[in-house]
Amino acid sequence: MALLKTVRAKLTTMVGLSAVATLAALPLLHALMSRELVDVVDDRVPEAVKGFEVELADDLGDLVAATKSLGDSDELQHALSSGDVAAAEGELKVFHEAYPGTAFVVYGASGKTLAQVGLPAPALPRGSFVGVEAVDTRGGEVRVILPEGCATAKSPDPSFVMARSIRGAGTVIACMTIDAKYLSNTSAKLGVELAVARGESVGTMTPGFPVAALGGAKGEALVDVDGKAWATTQFEPAAFAGVPGRFSVVAALDMTRIRSVVRKNLGLTVVVLVIAALIAIVMGSRLASLMSNALTRLNGAYKNVARDDYTHVEGVKTGDEMEALASGFNAMVDGLRERDKLRATMGKYMTQSVMDHVMNGKVELGGELLTVTLLFSDIRSFTSISETMSAQELVKLLNEYFTEMVAVVMEEGGVVDKYIGDAIMAVFGAPVPKPDDALRAVRAAVRMRHALAVLNEKLVARGVAPIKTGIGLHTGEVVAGNIGSEARMEYTVIGDAVNLASRLETSTKELGTDVLISDDTNALLGEEFETRAVREITVKGRVKPVMVYEVLGFKKKAASVHPPVSAQA
Repeated sequence: MALLKTVRAKLTTMVGLSAVATLAALPLLHALMSRELVDVVDDRVPEAVKGFEVELADDLGDLVAATKSLGDSDELQHALSSGDVAAAEGELKVFHEAYPGTAFVVYGASGKTLAQVGLPAPALPRGSFVGVEAVDTRGGEVRVILPEGCATAKSPDPSFVMARSIRGAGTVIACMTIDAKYLSNTSAKLGVELAVARGESVGTMTPGFPVAALGGAKGEALVDVDGKAWATTQFEPAAFAGVPGRFSVVAALDMTRIRSVVRKNLGLTVVVLVIAALIAIVMGSRLASLMSNALTRLNGAYKNVARDDYTHVEGVKTGDEMEALASGFNAMVDGLRERDKLRATMGKYMTQSVMDHVMNGKVELGGELLTVTLLFSDIRSFTSISETMSAQELVKLLNEYFTEMVAVVMEEGGVVDKYIGDAIMAVFGAPVPKPDDALRAVRAAVRMRHALAVLNEKLVARGVAPIKTGIGLHTGEVVAGNIGSEARMEYTVIGDAVNLASRLETSTKELGTDVLISDDTNALLGEEFETRAVREITVKGRVKPVMVYEVLGFKKKAASVHPPVSAQA
């Protein structure tokens, strides 16, 4: 009875703690949602800046097109030549209607102002525009920026000016001022409030611009102004470069709606979590009562299983779920015992993929044709190394070497087929082929090279001579399957491709490289590796020569995705 109460109390406490932990996570959830809101701000601020830059560039393009059209206008040239000021002014009005935000001024050949449209005061003398004289003498066009406008009445806003010669009859100037009207039109298109700043002070702005928000952290946080949340950023458009007076643009984004949505979602999440916690407590308490009875009978047997002592629970003859639970537990114990025994034995002789292949019932003799990539790795001058060591030291060195190399092969999805003395034969693509077998095999070879470098550093530190290896890879068709007899079989691969991969490994020493691949493998690598064509070689047992390549390593981009083992150590 005491055990029942203890189990029930523990389960109830566990459920209660889960509910408390859920509620305790709310501050973290709030911080995450706040971070999400800041991320939205950081995304939208660059969009607003880019949008203004695009709009300004489009408007300047219109300015260029308008001055070019006026400079090429036969009507305007005729009006200037005949002294018809009214006709010249009428031509300017046509363009002013097409570009209402742009003012136009026409100067005669002598520099006198003949006509103007769209300026609030008389136009500045032609000499006020730097470079205009050059337009008259050499033709073409000139663009200047005036920090105080194009009229004699000074403006606090900068103006973009485009001048063009009217074929010797005079000069036309188009002037676009970044004033309140311009900012309002652009604001309507972009959905942000805008202002023009000169130095540290803000001048012209849109009617809804929140001046009080300028004290906030620009582009990184929200500032509350009159119940609204604003994000601001100040930037200098590329077209403003070189304008006297340090002009810049301030954009203010209204984030009130987005913040409201985030807060609403947070509130709903809090409600759902609280309800879920309450339901969990109620249901957990009831479940605790039901489970405690079953756990009492199974408690002793469970402790044995926890110690890997697979003993049966005492029989329960109640005729209900408890009896079925006890029977199921005993069946589970039997299964665990057999599973651990089988896996422990098989895991020492084969890799996981081959074990799964066998466990799925594929234990008949025979094989299937598969296209695989084979990797052979061999220690160079192993005989010389073995002569300097005792048998125990040699076995220890080999085990240390195999541990590092096999780890890389298995991480890349390869199957270690066998050990041949100091050599490793690995297969990529059997028993389950994958589309990137060649890539993973070459990746494993490059990583084995780095792993060997790390191992050699350890060996040299212990006074042991460093190891050198040669690795050969080839992609081709093999027969993969269970080979041997009904009494003793082995899962392996055979075929000409196996022999060629082994020959390539042998050729690494002759060709002075440590990783050598065939043309068939190289053709499957894409852009991930740096390779170098070596030459065609004649392989024993094959009539046709084989083109071989040296693998130099990962390309820079791929190396960042697949860091060498030494970087991970």
